[in-house]
Amino acid sequence: MKPILIKLFVFLSLFFYSCIVQAQDSIQNGLYKISPETFRPDTSKLTPLQIKKRVRLVAAGNILGYGGAMIALYSTWYKDYPQTRFHTFNDSKEWLQADKMGHLYCAYIESRASMELWRWTGIDRKKRIWIGGMSGAFYQTVIETLDGFSAEWGWSWSDFATNILGSGMLVAQELAWDDQRIKLKLSFHRKEYGDPLLNTRSDELFGTGNAERFLKDYNGHAFWASVNLKPFFKNSNLPEWLSVSIGYGAEGLFGGEENIGKDINGNVTFDRRDIKRYRQWYLAPDIDLSKIKTNKKAVKFLFTFLSSFKFPTPSLEFSNGKLKAHAIHF
Repeated sequence: MKPILIKLFVFLSLFFYSCIVQAQDSIQNGLYKISPETFRPDTSKLTPLQIKKRVRLVAAGNILGYGGAMIALYSTWYKDYPQTRFHTFNDSKEWLQADKMGHLYCAYIESRASMELWRWTGIDRKKRIWIGGMSGAFYQTVIETLDGFSAEWGWSWSDFATNILGSGMLVAQELAWDDQRIKLKLSFHRKEYGDPLLNTRSDELFGTGNAERFLKDYNGHAFWASVNLKPFFKNSNLPEWLSVSIGYGAEGLFGGEENIGKDINGNVTFDRRDIKRYRQWYLAPDIDLSKIKTNKKAVKFLFTFLSSFKFPTPSLEFSNGKLKAHAIHF
């Protein structure tokens, strides 16, 4: 599977566009109301003409923004690899499914950003949920289609399924609660090894820079489902920002399905099948920054963006049949 870079590139462009549009509108018109959940645009005062103009703006922004992103991605990524007829391949066993968690996360985040854009337009609630909420799955499906014509990869049904699941998770919560009580989040720490051979292999697979490692190295990723507690215990004195997160990660990954590397002629250049590949499960407290009240639009923008990432806290890890504690988990 190609690195998570493509998914995050699309997400960041959509997310920043969403937040910037909302921030500009709130400054110009003051159409924001404070609620216990979040700052949300108060669209009840919009006229039909204003709604129509906003719908056109968001539709044009999506077409131009996403279309431009796809053209840029094709030019910088896909065109460098040989093309072939549309085909599928089964990558469900790769990377101990950490890459599937990446698909789940990115589809969810893209849907979350898109839905907030459509909320800003003032359209009907269910239309906003379905159009915006399933956008992430649509965006990812376009990328999967490009994969299907690339000789390097192929259409992956398991990727497609997790894309649908990620967007579906957002839609289901919004329909049930009109809120995201369970947010998908990401955390990362750079992995370094005492073995020069492993460091060299990591450089070849995941790149040498911090940005490349952040985008590609599944050994350093953890994907979290962060449950905000207050909505489930409304009569409690729990702070609105307090959450509990369950995380998933993997370790010992120096190849897709096994720790073997080969050159273009099929000769083995790296063989570390002695290194165990294993899953990691985490439990940790979390802070939902989007629930912290503030009258500063720039701060709210920052908190909303950062709420897509796990807040650094202590954690418990269960892996290899053992339980261990981390003083701080990034």
